[in-house]
Amino acid sequence: MAYWLFKEEPSTYGYDDLERDGKAAWDGIANALALKNLRAVRPGDRVFFYATGAVKAVVGEMRVVRGPEAPEDDPKAVSVVVEPVAALVRPVALATIKSEPGLAGWELVRLPRLSVVPVTEDQWKRVQELSRIGAGPGLGKTPAAT
Repeated sequence: MAYWLFKEEPSTYGYDDLERDGKAAWDGIANALALKNLRAVRPGDRVFFYATGAVKAVVGEMRVVRGPEAPEDDPKAVSVVVEPVAALVRPVALATIKSEPGLAGWELVRLPRLSVVPVTEDQWKRVQELSRIGAGPGLGKTPAAT
């Protein structure tokens, strides 16, 4: 299993739309590196949903259920099908991510226009932790803090 981050403008398709629909095809990628990344995605992979535009935050988690697939009429195109797992406890803003030393080398920060970004296991865990910080009793405590 691998970890990824997919970006979308929430006015086009938001995490709430995915929850309502139950699953969605992730396609329409034009950038060569983003396409290469999308071709590496496999069923079972976990994906952060990153809302672009005015939001600029990781807002939810998805799971890949099918793909990657290329349509017969356009073999360069590729799509995967994702389903929602859960909204994050609290969105994790890009500004917060940029302020984290352990996340500074992430392609999300280094290549901000890339719409399909790999995520390391450590990056995944840190974003999850950041989502829980200050979110209520018992949440946001890292194992070192307990």
